[in-house]
Amino acid sequence: MDIFTIDRVGGQGDGVAQTPAGPVFAALTLPGETVRGQVVEGRLEQIDIVTASPDRIAPVSPQYGDCGGCSLQHWAQGPYLDWKRDQVRLALERERIDTDVEPTAAGPPGSRRRVALHARRSPDGRVVLGFKARRSWRLVEVMACPIADPRIVAAIPGLKEVAAAFFEHPKSAPTLHVTWTLAGLDVDVTGVERRSGGGLSADGQIRAVQAAYRADLARLSLAGDTLIMARQPTVAFGPATVALPAGGFLQATPQAEAAMVSRAVAAVKGARKVADLFCGAGTFTFPLATVAPVVAADASKAGIDALKAAVGSAKGMKAITAEARDLFRRPMTPYDLKGCDAIVFDPPRAGAIDQTAQIADTKAAVVVGVSCNPQTFARDARVLIDAGFRLETVTPIDQFLWSSHVELVGVFKR
Repeated sequence: MDIFTIDRVGGQGDGVAQTPAGPVFAALTLPGETVRGQVVEGRLEQIDIVTASPDRIAPVSPQYGDCGGCSLQHWAQGPYLDWKRDQVRLALERERIDTDVEPTAAGPPGSRRRVALHARRSPDGRVVLGFKARRSWRLVEVMACPIADPRIVAAIPGLKEVAAAFFEHPKSAPTLHVTWTLAGLDVDVTGVERRSGGGLSADGQIRAVQAAYRADLARLSLAGDTLIMARQPTVAFGPATVALPAGGFLQATPQAEAAMVSRAVAAVKGARKVADLFCGAGTFTFPLATVAPVVAADASKAGIDALKAAVGSAKGMKAITAEARDLFRRPMTPYDLKGCDAIVFDPPRAGAIDQTAQIADTKAAVVVGVSCNPQTFARDARVLIDAGFRLETVTPIDQFLWSSHVELVGVFKR
């Protein structure tokens, strides 16, 4: 066993010890700690903490250390949030971008309204729901989860019954995508073998539907196809109530969503017309429409249909026009965005380099970039800056608590 001093926490949340042979990564360690372990392919295994950091705190999850979901639960809030801020700052520095990075907007425990629970059968035939273990395909059963909405945790016994109906084929590995909505739990199941198994049999569907009723699910769907809907799952976006499409995207916590939306709305105040690109079902669209008319676009036809259907559900909004359009294959051009003096875009993790290039050629005075990946955000930001924009502020958002994941909102002005 060798002894190492942890110099920093790396981008994936592991402690890093710098050695003459290169970096050694040590999970669940903190800067300044002295640790003992065995190096295996650049990673420290069988870690024993010799000297703990004063910033180390007691973890609150019974699955801590085994579950792969929370890699930073042992870190005090102040330095943990500062680290997330530094991840954004470092990503911007790599693109030679110097701007004000605000303190990280913190998220509270017990706020995740959307979780993915993997289902497996144990050797004794029992259905187990949980998360993947750290760096493994093994499943860690969820007994309690301090990041999830308590109403989701309370529903786990009923969700196990639902999952039991989806094991007909030996290749099936069901994942329950569980969302808490205004109507209750919305569950979309993926990972059910279809090619060789033909999907779920009629008997399997009946068992699933019966279990869904017993669990009081608002809706149960299989890869976006509704099996049963007792109540239409809805969410509130600004003044609108939107019927969430089965399997549709929703920000993981309402607090992070509110932090992002409030900054976007504040940035476009005074605009005459706003574009909302990668709009989904209208997370930003409806709040933006309280400021100015909005042109919205997203590749999801189901999301756009839900957005359009909700337009009449709210008062006090300006006009909204929405289009189902793949913005990777067919970005909105300056002609499409004519008259938009403010643009909001919230792309997937891959960023939106082609769409950003089109935004750069518009006459928009304000652009708001929302991102779940600081690296691709920095790349896209460089395109806008080279076109004459200035990145005025960036706010990191801690939506995925105690993970290495960080989201952000950046405001650009001409």
